[in-house]
Amino acid sequence: MHHFIFLLLFSSLASATSKPSLLVNAAIERTTHQVTYDGRYIRLKYPMGDVPNNIGVCSDVVIRSYRAIGIDLQKRLHEDMKRAFNKYPNHWGLKKTDSNIDHRRVPNLRVFFTRKNASIPISNNANNFIPGDLVSWKLNGRLPHIGIVINKKSTDKKRYLIVHNIGTGPQIEDVLFEYKMTGHYRYFGD
Repeated sequence: MHHFIFLLLFSSLASATSKPSLLVNAAIERTTHQVTYDGRYIRLKYPMGDVPNNIGVCSDVVIRSYRAIGIDLQKRLHEDMKRAFNKYPNHWGLKKTDSNIDHRRVPNLRVFFTRKNASIPISNNANNFIPGDLVSWKLNGRLPHIGIVINKKSTDKKRYLIVHNIGTGPQIEDVLFEYKMTGHYRYFGD
C-alpha cells in the first residue's frame, strides 16, 4: 500500500514539475518560426482557434506555447471572462466576450492569470524568476507586453532570458528588467 501511495505521489510530482520544462521548450521552439508582427482582428474558430502561423504578436507566443502543452488559453480565458466579464478591462468598449480576440490582449491575460491565483509579486531580484514564469511589461509607458522566462541565462549569468515577440517575431532576449514590469505569473492550468 505504501509503495502505491509513493508511486502516486511521485507521478503527481513528476507531472507537475514537467509542465514548466514543457512550457519552456514550447516557447523556445516558437523562436524557430518566421512570424510577422501583426495584431489585427481575425475571426478564429473556437476552441483552439489561432491566427495564421506566419503572423502574431507577443500574446500569440504565450498562447501557442501553452497550447503546445495542452492548455488552450483561448477557451479558458473566454470561459472565465463569460463568468466575470466585469472583472476584465474595458479598454475596447465591448459589451460581451469575443473569443476571436480576448485571449490575445495582454491586459486580459493579466487579469486571467491573477484570477487563477497565478500572480507572483513583482520583484527586482532576478532569483525570483524561474523558467516557465510569465512576465508582463509596459513598453514606452503605454504598450502592454508579455513574455516567457526560459532556462537559458544572460551572458553574465545573472538572470534568465525571455522568449517574446516585440516586433521581429519570437526571439530569445535578455529583457527581464528592460521595461517597466506590470506582472509576474506562474500558471500551469487549473
